[in-house]
Amino acid sequence: IAEEESCWGMPEPAAREVATSIARKIHIIRGQRVLMDTDLAAVYGVSTKRLNEQVRRNVDRFPDDFIFQLTNQELAASRSQFATLNMGRGGNIKYRPFAFTEHGAVMAATVLSSQQAVQMSILIVRAFVELRTVMAANTQMLRKLQALEKSVVVLDADSRRQFKELRTLVFSLATPPSKEQ
Repeated sequence: IAEEESCWGMPEPAAREVATSIARKIHIIRGQRVLMDTDLAAVYGVSTKRLNEQVRRNVDRFPDDFIFQLTNQELAASRSQFATLNMGRGGNIKYRPFAFTEHGAVMAATVLSSQQAVQMSILIVRAFVELRTVMAANTQMLRKLQALEKSVVVLDADSRRQFKELRTLVFSLATPPSKEQ
């Protein structure tokens, strides 16, 4: 049985694998899910320099909610979250990277106008959707865990009260009655 091909010419399982790979590159910065320019350029099969050139040439297509440039503080804080340096000569970054939101990543595909960019933009959208689904599931699981934790605390307090009553009863049974009664 032949594998079913997706609309962009790759088998559906491979497309899902690529979308999952892209989803792993999505970071949360300023409360937004974003792809860094280096990762987006790699997905689209172009250099980061070429991607950023096209963005600068089409700046009117990229409002602030589509793309933003990291501050020096964000860049310093992000170094542990994702790799920003390459080893070897010229490995240090010269410019602060750009972060593309989901809409910015799709818009970048339109300004690059390569077939690969158009095909991969579909996978990028799917990766963002997959990430939203995972986050929603995690949020639901967190709510259930918090409810369970509250019930355990209530149960624990009730258990302590019952144990105290039981201890009092056992103590009273084990202690001989006083002569005054």
